[in-house]
This record gives sequence, C-alpha cells and structure tokens, in this order.
Amino acid sequence: MLKKVTVVGSGFAALTAIRTLRARDKNLKITLVSPKPEFTFLPSLIWIPSGLRARTDVLVHLDGFLRRMDVTHHAGMAVGIEDGGRRLRTDGAVIENDGLIIACGARYMKKLPGVEQAIIPCEGISSAEALKTRLAGMTKGTIAFGFAGNPKEPAAVRGGPMFEFLFGIDKQLKRENRRDRFNLVFFNPMQDPGQRLGPKAVAGLKSTMAKRDIEMHLGHKMKGFEPGKVVTEGGEIKADLIVFLPGMTGLAWYANADLPLSPGGFIKADAQCRVAGHERVYVAGDAGNYPAPDWLPKQAHMADLQAATAAENLITELNGQEPATTFRTELFCVIDDSKTGILVARTPKHNIILPPMRAMHWSKIFFEKWYLRKYR
Repeated sequence: MLKKVTVVGSGFAALTAIRTLRARDKNLKITLVSPKPEFTFLPSLIWIPSGLRARTDVLVHLDGFLRRMDVTHHAGMAVGIEDGGRRLRTDGAVIENDGLIIACGARYMKKLPGVEQAIIPCEGISSAEALKTRLAGMTKGTIAFGFAGNPKEPAAVRGGPMFEFLFGIDKQLKRENRRDRFNLVFFNPMQDPGQRLGPKAVAGLKSTMAKRDIEMHLGHKMKGFEPGKVVTEGGEIKADLIVFLPGMTGLAWYANADLPLSPGGFIKADAQCRVAGHERVYVAGDAGNYPAPDWLPKQAHMADLQAATAAENLITELNGQEPATTFRTELFCVIDDSKTGILVARTPKHNIILPPMRAMHWSKIFFEKWYLRKYR
C-alpha cells in the first residue's frame, strides 16, 4: 500500500521538503496543500521598487514542477489537524496521511496602533508594488524605514530585508538624481539593530547609514503610527512614507490545532524537526521554533535546511527506523542595494562580514536564477 505524505505550504520549506521526499521515495503519494500552486521568491522583492524585478520575475507557477514531482495539489488552507496529525483539515476537505510536514510559514504581528499607515513590503508582491507606486508619485519628503521583533520569540524577526529596502531605495533615488530632495530615517527599538548578523555587521550597518546620510532613531520602544508620523517613546518621526516590518508569530490555526507552541506562537520542534506529542508530524521553516542559537533568524536558507531534515527524518520513520538527522545552524545573506552587496555569514564558530562589492550583487542575481530553475 502506498504511503501518503501531506506537505502544507508552497514556500521555500515546503518545496524543498517535496524535492527531498521524492528523491528518497519514488513511490510516495505526496499531496501539497496551499491556496494556489504558486511560489514567490521573497528575497527578490527588494528589487521591485526600482524596477529591477517585476511580478512575473518573482512569481513562479508550480504546475510543471508538481507534475515532474508527481505531486497532487489541493487548493485550500489548513485549519486544523485530527487524530494526532493523521488527518489534516482544510477549509474545503479532510486529507488523510501517514506523515505530515507543516511548512506554511508565519504571519506579521500587526498589533501596533495605526500599523495600517505603513507599507509592509515583505508581505508579498502586491506590497512591494505598492511601495514602488508610492515612490514614483513622490517628488520630495521623508521616508521612514524600520523593523521590530516578537518580544516572546527573539528569532522571529527579519531585519536583513529592511536594510536592503533602505539601501536600495537610497541608491535608487541617487540614480534618479533626486536623493537630495528626500530625507531617509531608520528607526528601531534596539540601540544596536541587526545583532543576529553579528557584532561586526551591526557596526558596519550603522557606519553605512552614516555614510549615506541616513538618520538613525534607535533605542526607543515603539508606540504606534499616526498619519504622517512614527510614534516612539523617544519622540515622533515625521514621515511622508513609512516602510515597516513587524515581528513575526505563528499562523492562527496552529493554536486552534492544539499543537505545542512556543511563547511566541510557533510550533515547537526538536532538533530533528519533529513536533512533540505528534507521531510522524514535522515542521520546517518559519512555522517552527527549534533548539538553536538565539542569533539564528528566520530566513530562506534555514528553511531549506530544516525542510530537508524534516523530510529525511519522516522517510526514516515511515521505514520503521528512528530519525536522527539534524540541521546545520548557519546564517548566510547578502545585504544588497541593487548595485553592490555586503556578505554576512555566521556559524557557531565564525562571523564574517565583507565590505560592499559589485560581485556580491551579481552573486545574488545568479543564485536567484539558479534556485528558480528547479521550479520553473
């Protein structure tokens, strides 16, 4: 009898899990659950405001990939599990399985008063396009950029992309010969933002902002947003445009499914990506909380590593053996400004940061094309 595995999500973790599952078992019956068979290459959203990328460049339709992988797509959203995970409830059906991998990500916390005043550019293509439109319609003014975290989950933050939007728009305005008519301000509740990248990176980022004439409003707890301003305990920042990334938390259905959750709202997993108290149920990517260094952020690279680990261990369990595979803990990113890139790497033993280089920008473009070839 064919073994059935359900994968929830269509992002980095979900697709890597599918490739790993299929590589290990050609006969496995795999069902992918997501609203649409689409994948958005989120790292390239930073290039949409400048026109370097458009919707069609970063949105990949997965019909061909799913056909090649012999995967059935179920159009729907997960809403809960039953029978310890052997049944996944969606908004339209119940799907039975012998193994489950939850890889449908997280959501941004929108609890700050007036957060609707800000554009949250990493929410998706439409948000990045809205930022592009707003920029094109401005002739002058102040643009405020910032990000915050989840106080109950230190890793649930995405600071890197906000630095890329900040530096990329600075570069874009200079290229358009209108930077002198704009004031750019960066705000963050921490005095030293970007600490997950390492001490060297924090110093480098602050130095880069100073050299680019970007004002810094740091170390003040945020109170909210009002029309035309960011409000913090250290004062107000007047802004004609606010670009902001809130902290992250788990999807609402995780709690409704009676899954074990971390204080920050993410599904608790062990070093093998198994969900406690649920046989043959795994989590990968942004959806999970893992035993890892507190500097390890939620990023696509780690989602891939966790997904491969989850899939390997699930196959091992389905074959009647004890899973033992764990994932590497490492941070690799290129902070890009659409012309140059700063390489940042961190492992438990090393922390490397390289100065802005044209080659790093091209390496990011090369990686995008190489990565997406697997899914086009």
